[in-house]
Amino acid sequence: MTENAKVKGPASYFPSIEKQYGHPIAHWLSLLETMAERRHMAMVTCLKTEHQMGHGHANALVAYHLSRNNNA
Repeated sequence: MTENAKVKGPASYFPSIEKQYGHPIAHWLSLLETMAERRHMAMVTCLKTEHQMGHGHANALVAYHLSRNNNA
């Protein structure tokens, strides 16, 4: 991928998530690993209620996390 290539999909939210919530993406992905038994929306709800994350950011993290694990 070239330096000028635009990041698409859930990862496009990552810079904003790191800036707004003060933790690197690895922190959030590690947290999601602890929720492996939960479904997509349950993970989103947890990020929203327990970490005051907006719906779009929470959904992007969960979607990325689940797609990464499904392709492993």
